[in-house]
Amino acid sequence: MGRKRSKNHNLPQHMSMKGKSYYHVSSTPPRKWTPLGSDINQARLKWAELECEEIDPQDKTFSVIVERYKREVMCLKSYRTQKDNLQEIARLVAVFGEAPIDAIMPEHVRRYMDIRGQTAKIRANREKALLSHIYNKAREWGYTHDANPCAGVKGFRETGRDRYVEEGEFNAVWAKASSPVQDAMDIAYLTAQRPADVLKMKRADIREGYLSVTQNKTGQKMRVEIVGELKDVIDRILNRARQATGLYLIQNDKGQPLSTDSLRGGFERARAAAGVNFQFRDLRAKAATDLEDLHHAQKLLGHSNREMTEHYTRKRKGETVQPVKAKKREL
Repeated sequence: MGRKRSKNHNLPQHMSMKGKSYYHVSSTPPRKWTPLGSDINQARLKWAELECEEIDPQDKTFSVIVERYKREVMCLKSYRTQKDNLQEIARLVAVFGEAPIDAIMPEHVRRYMDIRGQTAKIRANREKALLSHIYNKAREWGYTHDANPCAGVKGFRETGRDRYVEEGEFNAVWAKASSPVQDAMDIAYLTAQRPADVLKMKRADIREGYLSVTQNKTGQKMRVEIVGELKDVIDRILNRARQATGLYLIQNDKGQPLSTDSLRGGFERARAAAGVNFQFRDLRAKAATDLEDLHHAQKLLGHSNREMTEHYTRKRKGETVQPVKAKKREL
């Protein structure tokens, strides 16, 4: 097994970055560095071409198709999605890897779901979704003309999260957290953005009194006005004395950006010390719920329609209703 990357964690295997350019690095010595350009999307396409190996056209086993999927499709996804897909693929290949693509039937998918669902219903749903996408790509590539075996196979019901974080709970965890985690909590709540979008915010994103945000999941772009408490928090972050100062808004004392693992670990320790149980991602829903103005919440969340935001917020705290006005009783 190769060494774990020390940097460029978002790049696929055999791709590296020097300066502002990307390179394909051969897997066998002597290492050959092939330039891929400075545009990440074009670089990934060229990388996929270089990674592609001649495959026996008669070999239609699931594992062979998966390797092509990883080279041509998965490599274009976000780092987080690639990471999830690799875990899902490992599960799927362990079961279907040696099977010809045409041999996978709906009853096999149902059996997989039933067994996997005994311990991880949500993961089973995600794995079925990936299996379905791989199968559809196999149809496009001409490996099979059969119907997708996932069609008609029901997944497990997902209820979604309905946890609302009370103010006292937020404050209790915040008080036990390190400065970088406190910063991340404040920015996540005040901007209503996802953890990954908070961690990638840079100081250069602060321009003309606005914080520019591009959401990873949807590509939605927005500018959050830096006023009120958000201004106080950003001023606190920018003016804090440090050993070194880096490019990112959320960073440690040495100027290094806070990683996903560091945020998770730091938040879990603070949560345990406070004796409070909620997830960091619940802060986004808390922010939207606390706003009360659905139009404002929809814009901040980047939702495409009002109904989505309405369901998202009411589910957390419950809809406000009036009690029954009973007739006065004579005493």
